[in-house]
Amino acid sequence: MDGTKAEAQDAPEWQVTMPPAGDVSSAGPAGHARARLVSCAEALEANVSGFAKKVWKIGADDPRKPAYGVKVGIALTLVSLFYYVRPLYNGISGNAVWAIMTVVLVFEYTVGGCMHKGLNRFAGTMSAAALALGMHWVASKSGEKLEPFVASGSVLLLAAAATFSRFIPTVKARFDYGVSIFVMTYSFVAVSGYRVEDLAALVLDRIATIAIGIVICLAVCVLICPVWAGQELHLLTARNMEKLASAVEACVEDCFADAAATEAAKRAKSEGYKSVLGSKASEDSQANLARWEPPHGRFGFRHPYDQYPKVGAAMRQCAYCVEALVGCAAHERAPCRVLADACTRVGARCARVLREASTCVATMTTSRRLGVAVADLDAAVHELQGDLRDLPSNLAEETAETSMTETMRLFTVALLLAEIAARVEGVVHAVGTLATLARFKPGDDADGTDKSEAEMEHSDESSEILGNTRLDTERTNRQGSESCRRQRSISCLVPK
Repeated sequence: MDGTKAEAQDAPEWQVTMPPAGDVSSAGPAGHARARLVSCAEALEANVSGFAKKVWKIGADDPRKPAYGVKVGIALTLVSLFYYVRPLYNGISGNAVWAIMTVVLVFEYTVGGCMHKGLNRFAGTMSAAALALGMHWVASKSGEKLEPFVASGSVLLLAAAATFSRFIPTVKARFDYGVSIFVMTYSFVAVSGYRVEDLAALVLDRIATIAIGIVICLAVCVLICPVWAGQELHLLTARNMEKLASAVEACVEDCFADAAATEAAKRAKSEGYKSVLGSKASEDSQANLARWEPPHGRFGFRHPYDQYPKVGAAMRQCAYCVEALVGCAAHERAPCRVLADACTRVGARCARVLREASTCVATMTTSRRLGVAVADLDAAVHELQGDLRDLPSNLAEETAETSMTETMRLFTVALLLAEIAARVEGVVHAVGTLATLARFKPGDDADGTDKSEAEMEHSDESSEILGNTRLDTERTNRQGSESCRRQRSISCLVPK
């Protein structure tokens, strides 16, 4: 009896594993198909939700973008009235499709872009139509046999010449779209003249419909939430200057800070120079479009839009040095505190000068604080140069075994900061030229009434430092052309 119980205990247990709830692996082909359909539906829902969030973020970040879509819809609705209203439809002989095509092709995000395309399209259409009518008259007088050869020859010559003109830089930048419209319109009118009896009526209908489309585009673009290319260029320059200031300050801090402690926040500010390096195409395009805009706000009829790319070029010259400084800060090594204070001071003064210049550009005013900031920067650079002369002795006192690599790194960082300071003054010079040409107004600190006593004392001390610095520069360097140029650029932003 006991043996039977022992055998029963040693015998293997039979277990039946029940599938968990929702497991359709044993449900056959129908269950597999249903599970795959559910997974596909969930993936589609996730993709649609992610795409909707991205679209919402784009519209929330810049509400002018969805407004631009609404404006295009309004323009197309208005031009469609020439199809819906019988008197308007009869008035343009049923060629309203050219007006619709004009709205689709001409309407742009900025007012400058819309005017650039609209005026180019109208000028190209008018000139091509006039030449085509004249050439049609010449071809008709040459005889029935020679007429197609004269018309084809004129298309060959004018199309080749117009297409070649697109390689000219000025034509490429300002009239490229107009040249394309010229070639298309001339070919259309010249070829149609061989079969159409009343060519003048065809040309007039085309010009009228295109003019209607251009007028509707300009009216909607200017009157409903206008986006001015000149203002976009102006704000882009000010923002890039602010980002460059943050990048200079952050890079100097990274060079003399513990890499492990600042690794998380190192790339947040120090990579702002990349937007400066990548903004050349946007600056050139917006400066080109801003020339076509009418006067608006502080932007007069002859506002110096050509100067903004020059300010951007000066900032890019500074950003190249900042990029090299980022390379020095990227290497993980123990920070040396020999030149830390002097370099940090120079970086902070450079950032201060750039921020003051950015404020001047953003508000279109001049400021006395910019002259004070440049004076402090000059004093900090001279102090850094003095510390560089004493660097070998300071390194010898700090440690007996200072590596040559660390010494060269300190020299590189200090020299790059001195070069950045010089190029920052180049940015100030470009901004000063812009202030002179655009006639910036004096700021609130022009009379000094908004300054506290401490700021006034600091201004006096900075002025004395600037005077001593200039005396030292004149004594050490007899060629004072650079100093004179710097003073002229600063004086353009300092109200008299």
